[in-house]
Amino acid sequence: MKAIDDLVRQPGAWLDVSGGAGAVVSSRVRLARNIDRRPFPGWAGEEESLRVWNEMTALLAGLPALNSHLVAEMPSLTRVDREVLVERHIISRELAEKNAGSGVVFRRDESISVMVNEEDHLRIQAMRPGLDLEGLWRTVDALDTEIERSVTYAFSPRLGYLTACPTNVGTGIRASVMMHLPGLVLMNEIGPVIKGIGKIGLAVRGLWGEGTEAAGNMFQLSNQTTLGEKEETLISRLAQIVTEVGEHEANARARMMQQKEASLRNHIGRAYGILMHAYMLSSKETLDMLSALRLGVEMELLGDWKVADVNALFLSVQPGHLQKAGGKAMGSDKRDFARARTVRERLAAIRSGRGGK
Repeated sequence: MKAIDDLVRQPGAWLDVSGGAGAVVSSRVRLARNIDRRPFPGWAGEEESLRVWNEMTALLAGLPALNSHLVAEMPSLTRVDREVLVERHIISRELAEKNAGSGVVFRRDESISVMVNEEDHLRIQAMRPGLDLEGLWRTVDALDTEIERSVTYAFSPRLGYLTACPTNVGTGIRASVMMHLPGLVLMNEIGPVIKGIGKIGLAVRGLWGEGTEAAGNMFQLSNQTTLGEKEETLISRLAQIVTEVGEHEANARARMMQQKEASLRNHIGRAYGILMHAYMLSSKETLDMLSALRLGVEMELLGDWKVADVNALFLSVQPGHLQKAGGKAMGSDKRDFARARTVRERLAAIRSGRGGK
C-alpha cells in the first residue's frame, strides 16, 4: 500500500522528540467503545463486520479531527504493511490478525487513530511525544463526543461503557506512557520499581504492549482499573507516578555517573562498537544497544549526537520497516543482515555529520 510506503519515510509519532528527550518518550490515551444492540466483533460474522466497517469509516472520514486521514482495511494490507502499523503503534497486534470488516482510520501525522472491529467496535486513540495525558484525554474525549452524536454506544447506567473484555468496562479508558529507563535497569533497581507500581493498581508492560518484554529498556506504564473512578482521576494518578519514576531514573543516572562512570562509558562504547561493525544483528540486541546510545546522547557522552538520530534507527530496524525499505519480505537471517547493514550505514552518516539519512 503506497500510503504505508510513505509512512516509513517520516518519524513515528511515538518517537518524535518534540516533547523533549528524557525518560518519558510518549503518551497515549485510548477509549474502547461498542455500538448499542450490535454484536461485539468476536461474535459478529463477516457480513455484520463489513456493515459496521462501512458505517464507521463513512462517519469517521467526515470528522474534522481526522482530516488528512488514511483508511486501511486489513485485507488490503500485506503482512509487512500490517507489521509497520504495529511497529508505529497505530494498530494492535490483535487487529493485524483480523480480516474483512476490520481496519483503521488514522491521521497522516499518526497522532489520532481509530481501530474498527478489533476487540471492540471502536478503539479511539491519541498519541504524542512527551508527557501530556491531560491533553490527550481532551483530544479523545472530544472525538468520542463527535462520534456519539451519530452513534448510540452500548452503555449501562450501573457499569458504564460495555466492552468485550471485562477489564475495560466502565470508562473504557486505557492511558499509557512509554518510558526509557536504562538507568534503573543498569543500577539493578528496576525490579522494586515495577513491583511498587503494581501494588498501586498500575501495569508495566513491554515495548509492544501486553505480553511483550521491555526491549531497548522501554517500559509502558498504564492504568489497570477502568471501573469506579473518573477518567481525570485515573489519568492524574498515572501522570503522578510517571513523574516519580522519571525522578528515580534521573537519580539512577546521576549516581551511575558518579559511582560507575567507567562502566557506563564502557557500556555505551561497547554498544557503539558492536553496532558499527556487526555483520548480523537481531532485533532485540539492536534495540538494547540503541538504548545505550540514547542514554549516551542524553547524558552528553556522545558529542553532538541527537536523540532524533537514535530514534530514527529505533524504528528503521524493526522487521516491518526493514522489509519495507528492502521492498520485499525477508526471513529472519536476511533481516538480521539487512538490520546490521542499515545500522552501520546510519551510524556512519551520523558520525560524518550527515545525520541519520
